[in-house]
Amino acid sequence: MRQLFDLENWPRKDHFNFFNQFEEPFFGVVVEIDCTIAYDKCKREGKGFFLYYLHQALAAANAIENFRLRIEDDQIYLYDAVHASAVINRPDGTFGFSYIDYAVQFADFQVEAQKEIKRVKDSTGLVPASSGANVIHISAMPWLKFTSLSHARSFTFKDSCPKFSFGKMIEQNTQKIMPLAIHVNHALMDGYHVSLFVDDFQQRMNSL
Repeated sequence: MRQLFDLENWPRKDHFNFFNQFEEPFFGVVVEIDCTIAYDKCKREGKGFFLYYLHQALAAANAIENFRLRIEDDQIYLYDAVHASAVINRPDGTFGFSYIDYAVQFADFQVEAQKEIKRVKDSTGLVPASSGANVIHISAMPWLKFTSLSHARSFTFKDSCPKFSFGKMIEQNTQKIMPLAIHVNHALMDGYHVSLFVDDFQQRMNSL
């Protein structure tokens, strides 16, 4: 479900009008996420680490209003929830697009996510999943420890969906650290809102 957002009374109205004119309104940052507690928890409880951090990232994004805003037909809409349009890697080195609904409880999320992952892995090509604007584009590159990242973009296609890219987790002293690239539309949020997401996500990854 979505509702029309009240732009006129939004403190960021001028910010929206300014950045919404840009050919490339997205900005991005790369941060490091401490996965030590989350990874050990997954090993201990037999949970898949990818689905676990994917769920925690979606939970953090849904908790912050700006990550649920989308620009459609030159208007802003606020969605009740946002889901995952995630890239699924295949054993043959290709990938396909998936659509995974967010669920508050990890157990519910995991069941449906595993079905969708199997569907993509059993297919060929990109198999674009039918999804609306209320998604976050998510990719995982577990082979690369990156410190910066850019995305392929078609400027003729109006896009306001946030993009998360997770990299290779490495051992650093006694910690397990994973890079996370975050790209968002500056018309809808600023660095402050990205920092709120990062802090929330890290707290969830630290939760026992």
